[in-house]
Amino acid sequence: MSDHDRRQKSRERNERDEREELLTIGALGRRTGLPVRTIRFWSDIGVAPPVGRSTSGYRLYDAGAVARLELVRTLRDLGFDLETVRRVLASGTTVREVAATHLRALDAEIRALRIRRAVLRWIAQHGSRTEEMRLMHELARMSADQRQRIIDDFVHEVFDGVPPTSPGAGIAEAMRALPAELPADPTSEQLEAWVELGALVRDEAFRRRVREMAVAGTRAGPAAEPSGPDPARVQELAGRAVREGTDPASDEARAVLDQLVSPELSTGERDELADQLATFTDGKVERYWQLLGVLNGWPARAPAVPAFEWLIAALRARPAA
Repeated sequence: MSDHDRRQKSRERNERDEREELLTIGALGRRTGLPVRTIRFWSDIGVAPPVGRSTSGYRLYDAGAVARLELVRTLRDLGFDLETVRRVLASGTTVREVAATHLRALDAEIRALRIRRAVLRWIAQHGSRTEEMRLMHELARMSADQRQRIIDDFVHEVFDGVPPTSPGAGIAEAMRALPAELPADPTSEQLEAWVELGALVRDEAFRRRVREMAVAGTRAGPAAEPSGPDPARVQELAGRAVREGTDPASDEARAVLDQLVSPELSTGERDELADQLATFTDGKVERYWQLLGVLNGWPARAPAVPAFEWLIAALRARPAA
């Protein structure tokens, strides 16, 4: 075989090998699992251009196009826009840099969605009006400083003039115990707790009630806290009566009451104790502490108010023996 023939066969073999390595758009679609129209679109915008065309004018892609398209698909599935994908493929930026940027954006979007879900759940549960919906959304979006300012304003108003040595001063400081920030990834419960707490401290009736407690504590001095039965015993015995549905005015209630207070108390003394307990017993105030606990991650405690409300009703229902 002449040198010319050998060169000719080599050229033919190289051309055949080259043709065998190239893929039509249909073959590329079958190889990658992507629709032909998607590959065509990506080709048209320069994300995955063909390396040439066949004699019939069909687009041809080399083996590297498979890996390139797989990368494009992965980036698109992760939410990258096509312009960003183009920069990555052109080596104008690294996947790591783009991933970090998108991660920050995605975190912000997730936080926004959590806030939206908390507000929508609140609205669904409470049937809020337009103005209330606006307020709930505003509360949920507040910064840490804005949240703390709302609580500080509330505490300042209701405890204004309370001596620093009175029990109310300590309560005021404890009521300010809002976490500096919500957790980086707050739960729906924490977001809803803040929305509810923010609405609660703006409730004028609630403010008046807390102010009443603070002033009562100032008048009574260090003994402002109820000096009646042991709270743990109230929780145990009166709490059981609540769970069992015992009528505070029933004979069964009298047996419970006699274990909590002296049977020797007169009717007036019972009424006085009931009034004292009632001054410091309020479901909304207890709810305030519960919400603060959710935000701060404090251990949950069983509600105490129902047991004390039962005791107060039993004291007022039963005359002295």
